[in-house]
Amino acid sequence: MKLSIKYQRLQDRLGYEFKTPALLQLALTHRSHGAHNNERLEFLGDSILNLVIGEALFKRFVDVREGQLSRLRSQLVKGETLAEIAREFELGECLILGEGEMKSGGHRRDSILADSVEALIGAIYTETDFDTCRTHVLSWYAARLSSLTVDTTAKDPKSRLQEHLQGLRKPLPEYEVVEAAGESHAQIFTIECRVVLLKQPVRAQASNRREAEKIAATEILRLLDIQ
Repeated sequence: MKLSIKYQRLQDRLGYEFKTPALLQLALTHRSHGAHNNERLEFLGDSILNLVIGEALFKRFVDVREGQLSRLRSQLVKGETLAEIAREFELGECLILGEGEMKSGGHRRDSILADSVEALIGAIYTETDFDTCRTHVLSWYAARLSSLTVDTTAKDPKSRLQEHLQGLRKPLPEYEVVEAAGESHAQIFTIECRVVLLKQPVRAQASNRREAEKIAATEILRLLDIQ
């Protein structure tokens, strides 16, 4: 199977040439295109990414406590960061999407771009090994890791809420999407967040799920009077 020029150029940008070209295409195939898609590779890549970045932070910041390490890792593996990396690789032009996603600009959507980066990590691991995969992931993150300090990021509201509940030995927050309204390219997500310290769930709305969860967590922190 011979890849087109755009996929060959993508491999150059990734710094990795796939032994199995079909695996590269699978990693770039969104579920909107059909049942044969990148969701399983994304699941695998997400786990590998968290381990690789966690290990890198553990080795770099030898005197930093677990909570701050977790926040730093969260900053590096969150969807926005992965979408930035995808854009640096010009990944959008290589995505394989269903007709609806193509028309609605799915190749520019953060969540799809982020998932595809994780799927690429899973694909590289699938045909090589952990050490090879780690080498490439760290090369993609080299600039971000080198500029990182323990003060790079303040605690985001979801992390603050989670840490507060963990400190009290209480169950973690539960986030649930209760409504997704509007066209696929301009949806509004309504989520509910439940914590054992409040009788009623807190609702929040935003144009993406992650932002709605942050808004809900911020409101819960306010209600619990957590600074």
